[in-house]
Amino acid sequence: MSDLQREFQQAAEDIQGLGKRPDNDTLLKLYALYKQGSEGDTQDPQPGFFDFIGTAKYEAWAQLRGTPRDEAMRRYIELVHQLLA
Repeated sequence: MSDLQREFQQAAEDIQGLGKRPDNDTLLKLYALYKQGSEGDTQDPQPGFFDFIGTAKYEAWAQLRGTPRDEAMRRYIELVHQLLA
């Protein structure tokens, strides 16, 4: 496992201890960066029309399509560090 992957996993654990819940836009950004960093481009079908939360998550992740996993990991780590500061 690379240093970047270890730091990414540590950031994912650290964010669980965040005292204050971030706003919805920040949560979507965290979700999308985490998914892009851990899985790469979404291959899942878009959720149904009435699945508002699933659709928001899907669209946030889909906007990162083509972003290299390493870059998504770095951006996720940076965002987590900002939130924890």
